[in-house]
Order: sequence, then C-alpha cells, then structure tokens
Amino acid sequence: MEPHDGRNIEIGAVIIGDEILSGKRRDRHQANLTAALAEKGLELAWLRIVGDDPVRLTRNFRETADTDAEVFSFGGIGATPDDRTRACLAEALGLSLRPHPEFIELLERRFGAEARPHRVRMADLPEGAELIPNPVNGIPGFSCARHHCVPGFPDMAEPMIRWVLDQRFPGRDASAGAVEEGLTLEGVTESRLVPLLEAMEAAFPDLRISCLPRMRDGAPQVELGLRGPAPRVTEARAALRRHLVDGGFLEH
Repeated sequence: MEPHDGRNIEIGAVIIGDEILSGKRRDRHQANLTAALAEKGLELAWLRIVGDDPVRLTRNFRETADTDAEVFSFGGIGATPDDRTRACLAEALGLSLRPHPEFIELLERRFGAEARPHRVRMADLPEGAELIPNPVNGIPGFSCARHHCVPGFPDMAEPMIRWVLDQRFPGRDASAGAVEEGLTLEGVTESRLVPLLEAMEAAFPDLRISCLPRMRDGAPQVELGLRGPAPRVTEARAALRRHLVDGGFLEH
C-alpha cells in the first residue's frame, strides 16, 4: 500500500448494516476511527450509514469514489448473502470481482476443506484489491481505489484501520493536526455576533469558526470556537478579541 502524498487529506467513513439503521446494534466504529485519526493529526470529514440494499449501497460507493477521500468502509465483507460490500464496490468502480490467491490461501490454511464452498466467497475481491491484515482472526479486509473495507466487528476493525493509517500516513502523529481554542461569552445572543463572525470568516477562510448558543440558568451564553493550524489560530484569537472589545462584548 502506497503512502498518501500528504496533500488535501480528506477522510470519510461508510458504516454498513441494516442492524445499525434499525437500532439493534449501536455503532462504535465512528468513535474508534475518530480516535485513530486523531493520533495521526487527522479528522473525519464525513460519515454515511447505509443499509444492506445493494442498489443503494452501489450508489453510495459511486458517490464516494467521485471524491478524493480516503474512505473507511465497515461491514458487509463476510460470506453470507447479505454481505454485499465487495460486489457493490466493484460495480461502482467498474471493476470485475476476482478470486484473490493470497486470500484463498489464508482461508484454506485456516479452515482446510471447510473453506469451500462458502468461505472462499470472501476472497472474491474487486480487481487490483490489496489485503488488510486482521490480527484478531486472520481473515483480512481489503483496499481498492482509496476504499478500505474492514469487518463490521469493532474489535477486529479497529486494529485494521490503524494498520491502514500507518501504511498511508507513515511518520504522522497528533502534532500534525489542527488545534482548537474557545471563548465563552455570557449574556450574549448569537444574533448580535453575526457581523463579527462574518468578518472573522472573511479574514480567516482557512479556519473553522464556530458559534454554539445555549442557555445557562435562564441567561443566554455563546461559545465561540477556532480550529485550524496553530499559527493561524493564534492570529485569529487575537483578531477575535479585538472584534469583541470593539463591539463591547469584552473589556480590555
């Protein structure tokens, strides 16, 4: 697996399974992925939860393939008829499914004669796919066209996504990521801050500037946030304080 070139890094996730949508099972993949990304100084840009319907799943993969994102896909790679990730991703990418020789060898080594006729279906992968090792039970996932497909079992999926991140982003750590700073204003409504926030967004388009209103003991409160590269956040924090002082929201 080739390292990422480090430019314009976008990370997306697709969590697959009717049981997630129905509420029969609670998702743990998002939290695990977010934590693993943070250790690389990366963030999750978007998340989709999709059921097992093959038409919808194929459409989803066509849409994710049209992005430049590294996409982590959870679930749907087993041997039962409702495991459709392999076929739907292949169709979305315009690729054929091919038996992966190394995958077949792993299955035959572990299961012997019981690998056939059903378990070997897991080795039918989109053409050109690379294996993702599974340290829990030895049955791998796979990567193809920036889509990294792992099992729906969180305890298996977590070490597998960490392996992918190590391969794609070697040498990165949390220090490469964004920093975040916040400021809370008491007795202020967000509507009064609109001109100030517009000015900040115009001056710092590369930062994420947030405004979270809430009530505390019956009084309005606003939490302002700045997120991005450390030097720019430092610069923006000083500019924000100037705006707040000039607007009468803060004292000198």
